[in-house]
Amino acid sequence: MRILVVSDIHANWPALAAIDEPRDLCLCLGDLVDYGPDPLPCVRWAMENAHYSIRGNHDHGVAQSVPVKGEQGFRYLTRVTRPLMWDALGADERRYLLQLPLTTRVTIDGRRFLLVHGTPRDPLDEYVMNDPTVWERRVKNADADILCVGHSHLQFNIRIGDVVVLNPGSVGMPRDGDPRAAYAIIEDGRIEIKRIEYPVEETIARIERSELPDRAKALLAECLRTGRMSDGPNDLG
Repeated sequence: MRILVVSDIHANWPALAAIDEPRDLCLCLGDLVDYGPDPLPCVRWAMENAHYSIRGNHDHGVAQSVPVKGEQGFRYLTRVTRPLMWDALGADERRYLLQLPLTTRVTIDGRRFLLVHGTPRDPLDEYVMNDPTVWERRVKNADADILCVGHSHLQFNIRIGDVVVLNPGSVGMPRDGDPRAAYAIIEDGRIEIKRIEYPVEETIARIERSELPDRAKALLAECLRTGRMSDGPNDLG
């Protein structure tokens, strides 16, 4: 069994389309929307390709029409891009985001998977980086062999006792200084975290044609080209 694991796509269709891995199954760990220019094809891709998909904090915000306040960093970008998400998605896509579960448990090839966007304690919003000490507290009573998480936009694959914690990184908005699309492959229990080049300038050109403020366009271009942002805190995932 070959499993593709993706997360934090953030409406970046060229990045998602670049992942052309053979697979038997796809797990999607949330945040299909916000930031990027193409939420519609990204949500439709998940509807058609993700066998198991969970809700991220941005999926929740878009589906529930939650406004965001803030003038710095990703909170600002969420505030100004979210109205574009509402306009771009149809009723079927918004309904799909709305019905996504917060967590999913599934057994694949005899291995127990737990899928959450943040952590088992707070599936939507809690940030935990690749800190084994913190994850040791979070995996207690997880009752899983592989815990798949997203939200931090950072790739890692760490073992905590009997539990493997896998974050495939962000497909559409990496924050680790590597702008390539990030994802993971699980094959016969072996986990490989991977990156792939994609046409970043194509995404930036689509953003430039949007109705976003110039400041937002510049910040998004910086993030997409460098895998980092210099303006403000990196909250909201």
